[in-house]
Amino acid sequence: MDNLDIKITSRIKQKMSVSKITTESLRLGILLAIVGGFLDAYTYVGWGGIFANAQTGNIVLVSIELSKGQWMQALLHMPPILAFIVGVVVAESIKKSPPKLFIKDSVRTILLLEIIVLFIIGFVPTTVPNSFVTVTISFVSSVQISTFRKLHDYPYSTTMSTGNLYSASQAAYIAVVNKDKKSALKALGYFTIIFSFIIGAFLGGLITSSIGVKAIWGAAMVLTSAVVLLSAGKKYVSKENITLNN
Repeated sequence: MDNLDIKITSRIKQKMSVSKITTESLRLGILLAIVGGFLDAYTYVGWGGIFANAQTGNIVLVSIELSKGQWMQALLHMPPILAFIVGVVVAESIKKSPPKLFIKDSVRTILLLEIIVLFIIGFVPTTVPNSFVTVTISFVSSVQISTFRKLHDYPYSTTMSTGNLYSASQAAYIAVVNKDKKSALKALGYFTIIFSFIIGAFLGGLITSSIGVKAIWGAAMVLTSAVVLLSAGKKYVSKENITLNN
């Protein structure tokens, strides 16, 4: 392999690395985890004590009501679950065929969708049923879960912490027992995401208690920062491509 081939190969690898770091970076994960915690606190404090991100509770409630023969009560817990499913379908559809009107990048398109929905929720009056907002938040959470599933090379969640806590604890154990630096870094990444989720929940509860339903715009602002971060990474990749072509 001559020097030109080596240079081109190096550039291609660098370009792929930059793209991967942009979409799966810890910085982006931190922003998304803040949003995840914020949304849970927002619906709990502002809309009837409901956690809208995870659907385990709703599935359990549906099962309990069915066991009692309370069919109508069981149906009342179904909308968030269905909204979650719809969110997965929408996210996968966008990833498969991104709209070409504004942003061709599927990830930024999905973030923009989240921002628009959250911005609209800020105008919803408190007189509407709590379920309207919690169902919408379930949709947003589902879209985010479906889109951002990896932190570097390992899976994680930006809207729930149980899986992250397990993975962090497991990696920390391996790091201590085997003196494995890679596992230590993995544990640190997970714990950082968990801490970011806690910060988001704290801010969500504090701001929602202070200003009410419009607090959701805080989450929209954080997502806007995520779009800026991704756009900066996209421009960097484009510059690398220009250099490669030259």
